[in-house]
Amino acid sequence: MSDVTIYTKEGCPYCAAAMQHYADQGIAFTEIDISTPGAKEKVIELTGGQRIVPVIVENGKVQAGFGGG
Repeated sequence: MSDVTIYTKEGCPYCAAAMQHYADQGIAFTEIDISTPGAKEKVIELTGGQRIVPVIVENGKVQAGFGGG
């Protein structure tokens, strides 16, 4: 079973595509909007300073951005 967290921003089409991809695969995920206190700082920490969404953390592996399937 995978452990997936997706950091998102409202209105981000890449975030929506990432969440749809995981939903289509039947993979449960936790969505964290970067407007949540501390989430923006966590994204910057996870990406080594990049300010990008979505950030997908799957089983401890960090992926910045989403290019589809």
